[in-house]
Amino acid sequence: MTLTHPEWDKETSGLAVAEAFSKNIAGKNVLITGVSLESIGSSTAFAIASQSPGILILASRTQSKLEQVVQKIHDAYPAVNVKTVLLDLMSQESVKAAAEEIKGLTSKLDIIINNAGMMTPERTYTKEGIEGQFGLNHIGHFLFTNLLMPLLVESARTSPSGATRVINLSSLGHRLSPIRFHDYNFEGKEIPDEEKPPAGLSPAFLEVKEGEGAYNGYISYGQAKTANLLFSVYLTEHLKKDGILSYAVHPGSIWTGLVRNLDPDGEQVIRNTSPFWKTGDQGSSTTLVGAFDPTLSKPQGIFLHDCQLFDAAPHATDLKVAERLWRLSETLVKREFKL
Repeated sequence: MTLTHPEWDKETSGLAVAEAFSKNIAGKNVLITGVSLESIGSSTAFAIASQSPGILILASRTQSKLEQVVQKIHDAYPAVNVKTVLLDLMSQESVKAAAEEIKGLTSKLDIIINNAGMMTPERTYTKEGIEGQFGLNHIGHFLFTNLLMPLLVESARTSPSGATRVINLSSLGHRLSPIRFHDYNFEGKEIPDEEKPPAGLSPAFLEVKEGEGAYNGYISYGQAKTANLLFSVYLTEHLKKDGILSYAVHPGSIWTGLVRNLDPDGEQVIRNTSPFWKTGDQGSSTTLVGAFDPTLSKPQGIFLHDCQLFDAAPHATDLKVAERLWRLSETLVKREFKL
């Protein structure tokens, strides 16, 4: 499948993508998570703001950082309606509160961009005791998106089929690990071969040792990024009948807060997945293609990289695995969602 601009690549500017799809952005209600200065989220918000969206809602943990982004947007585009919402994806109570606040700001959402992410070699936990990278990158967004589903459905009622979308930021790092259903929390439980890192991974620091306290932050990140892809697989399969689609994207390697705390081994992992380092503006371009390219209004694959469709690892695109992950996610948020 050829997208609207097959010539776009890793160097394409997010602002250029937004300008090319200006008619698809104007008047749209867009929500972005994980927004701070010098982040992909900020660059994504700035590009969208350049094309007169209806309302731009920015959700993140720190009010002062949100206000810095709003100021930057209003300095360039003073007429844009920008709202901020505090959101801590490591707390399901915060997720619920943020979703309720957003419902008070708008009756519909055309685009949700689940941009927030965490990468760390150190073990962390959400307030509910879920391993941090899986909890923030996937479970938090799973709950948040489902709580806002009525706003997406309302948008889809009056929009062209496929124009209402959920964009999940994944990574080529998804290739590091399938979902570890038998030990998603890295508690040292035995897992079957199909849930272990794919054969041939190197160097040795990517190995996961079994036993109490076993943890590998890079494999954990891979599991979380696989979950982002499978979330898109499930959403598209169950919502395309309603005119709602989901795509996962790899933004590329960008030196943001996501990777600044990595050790040299972790930095090398990033360089190996995508050796070209992008600016924040270039890093936003694939997200914007996923959100607004009209050729993607009919399901066309599930994963995008460097502004084009891209093949993901089989363990990240299997519908049966996506359905299993959905059930696990419902268990972890203690709530069922019927699409």
